[in-house]
Amino acid sequence: MKKALIASAVFAALSGAAVADTVVAIAGPMSGQYASAGDQIRKGAEMAIADINARGGVLGQKLVLEVGDDACDPKQAVAVANQMVNKKIAFMHGHWCSSSTIPASEVYLESNIPMATVSTNPKVTDRGLKNVFAIAGRDDQQGQVAGAYLAEHFKGKKIAVVDDKSAYGKGLADEIAKAMEGKGAKPALRESITAGEKDYSGLVAKLKQAGVEVLAFGGYHTEVALILRQAEQAKLKLTVLGGDTMSNTELVTAAGKAANNVLFTFGPDARKNPAAAPIVKKFRDAKVEPEGYVLYAYAAFQLFEQAAKNANSVKYNELEKSLRNGSFDTVLGKMSFDAKGNSKAPAFVVYQWKDGKYDYVK
Repeated sequence: MKKALIASAVFAALSGAAVADTVVAIAGPMSGQYASAGDQIRKGAEMAIADINARGGVLGQKLVLEVGDDACDPKQAVAVANQMVNKKIAFMHGHWCSSSTIPASEVYLESNIPMATVSTNPKVTDRGLKNVFAIAGRDDQQGQVAGAYLAEHFKGKKIAVVDDKSAYGKGLADEIAKAMEGKGAKPALRESITAGEKDYSGLVAKLKQAGVEVLAFGGYHTEVALILRQAEQAKLKLTVLGGDTMSNTELVTAAGKAANNVLFTFGPDARKNPAAAPIVKKFRDAKVEPEGYVLYAYAAFQLFEQAAKNANSVKYNELEKSLRNGSFDTVLGKMSFDAKGNSKAPAFVVYQWKDGKYDYVK
């Protein structure tokens, strides 16, 4: 009888320890054509959580990471969000595609789950959802930088604005076109393509016939790589300016030397932030280059850790207030949010690919 009681006590203690863990999550394209972005998010999150747990966890509880794969599909994103609700997560970093983040965020709101996202479509925060915190800038900010750059640096050249019909792509392209026109540079063409197709020769033919030399693209790196390769085959030399998703090295792999003709807007390179140097070194020592969204994922969990400690709680009401009213030190720099959940210090700069690496445009 005593042995049975002892065994029950040990089991209860072990069960209690398991329940005491704080479950957090990431979600994004872990499979499909944008899986490389999901891989960046996973690597950043795993390193952040390992570091947090090595410091003793959050409020004495170790973090356990759940990973959701939405493949950038809105319906799948909602299914993932419901799965995460059932797993009783305390915090979500996701999703990646705006078209996934927008519907999934409604599910998290209903279940009182805060989320930090890199999705840039203005609808992500304009809806005023109290649980959403955008740790990157918005497309109406990104589009202004891109449009102004195009108008200033490509005067006299014919510029086409093309989008992939996604929430992110069309939103960004519309903002670029608006900013260009505000600077007196009307696009020579305004077109849309369907993401995921393999043949963009029809678009390339239109660009060539119109004498287009510069393509402003709202969409993802996979389509740009194909367009550049097919433009080369058609003897059309194109300079492309895209958004933050062009930061993916898969673009270089797929487009080859033509990737040197790609410029893009993105936040300031956190790898150059002196305060982030130890973390950057740690990633590189682990054979992970912290490019693209790696450090954004790391920052998301720094945000959660500090907000929870400030609130002395991982419960939604306290955590949401802490996130909304606090100021946080992250690898991306100091971070705080406005009433809509937008980062108060958004910034976009222009980069260019050269020989497999990207850097600020000189």
